[in-house]
Amino acid sequence: MKQKKLKICHVITRMIVGGAQENTLLTVIGLIDKGHEITLVTGFTNGPEGKLLEQSELVKKYDIKVMEVPHLVRSINPIFDLLAFISLRNIFSLKAFDVVHTHSSKAGIIGRAAACAIGVPFIAHTIHGQAFHKYEKKWKNWLYIKLEHWAARRCHQIYAVSQAMITQCLNEYISIPDKYKVVYSGMELEPFLSSKPDEELRRKLEIPENVPIIGSIARLFPLKGYDYLISTAVKVLEKHPNAIFLIVGDGILKDKLQKQILDFGISSNFIFAGLIPPSEIYKYISIMDFLVHLSLREGLPRTVVQALASGKPAIGFDLDGTPEVIINNKTGYLIQPKDIDGVANAVIELIEKPELAVRMGKAGKKLVSKKFDWHEMVNILEKEYINGITKYLGWKKS
Repeated sequence: MKQKKLKICHVITRMIVGGAQENTLLTVIGLIDKGHEITLVTGFTNGPEGKLLEQSELVKKYDIKVMEVPHLVRSINPIFDLLAFISLRNIFSLKAFDVVHTHSSKAGIIGRAAACAIGVPFIAHTIHGQAFHKYEKKWKNWLYIKLEHWAARRCHQIYAVSQAMITQCLNEYISIPDKYKVVYSGMELEPFLSSKPDEELRRKLEIPENVPIIGSIARLFPLKGYDYLISTAVKVLEKHPNAIFLIVGDGILKDKLQKQILDFGISSNFIFAGLIPPSEIYKYISIMDFLVHLSLREGLPRTVVQALASGKPAIGFDLDGTPEVIINNKTGYLIQPKDIDGVANAVIELIEKPELAVRMGKAGKKLVSKKFDWHEMVNILEKEYINGITKYLGWKKS
């Protein structure tokens, strides 16, 4: 099939400031650059996580076609879900897309069903993180697995941001191995690769010189591991009372977390920077000595990649896609989930051995510098679309 301009639709539940959303936005922008006609379909974006389409500097440079589907919501709602399916089916039918590519669990299930219903030539889905996991209710996991199995039969290809996501799907017999492929989540790495410590930002945050700065970048939401970070801080501060914990992100748990650190008497050791535009994140990482990322549910931790690209090692729990970027004892430390003592010991070691942190940071930069470049991600996906349309034109469910 001769390469031609494709009509491509990307579908995602929300365009908050988050990893899946940044991945989707960069894919859309990259495909526009390549001359394809792109439409982004999303539900409404509300809440403390911020609105990526308003905060991203890249959006200002491109005329992105965005369509909002009000009934495409994150929570399970049979009536809204049916209305979202009808809306998406109508959009896909009217626009006659060559490719529909869905992101996130809810948009993935409804979007794939709607695209299949009208026979879109190539239907793809990306797994950024699983809806089912061991910290979810059993009945919800059963439902999510059944729905993912059903939706997998209604698309041609499933991409995942880590091999761990594919393994989890195969373990649940959601689909066959040939349907899956790893496409690492692309990022705009250059600001991180070339970053230098931003002393002006450190002064603005009123952080004294020559104190350890331990960073964490994640939404202040359940399963992001902030309870474990605070418990870790209590242990670390017993030995290094001047250490600073710099928190980048916002969310519904902010008041609760601030009360916890107040009760522990360590408020002066915590700085909540709030919601930072994606284009400014590299400045905050530049003043960190290393990153601690204790999420209990992670497709592949985007902030860990960004820290490594900045030459900063990372500490995280040994789960999901995290071991694909935190190589234990090489780019940081992998700790068993919920092991507070293990995390605290790793933090203390990196504080006390700065030369080790530098060595790990260099190894991390080498690991991620090419693998996670967003242009490479776009190149892979464009090739997948073209090959997919060739292979599956007139496809049948399998």
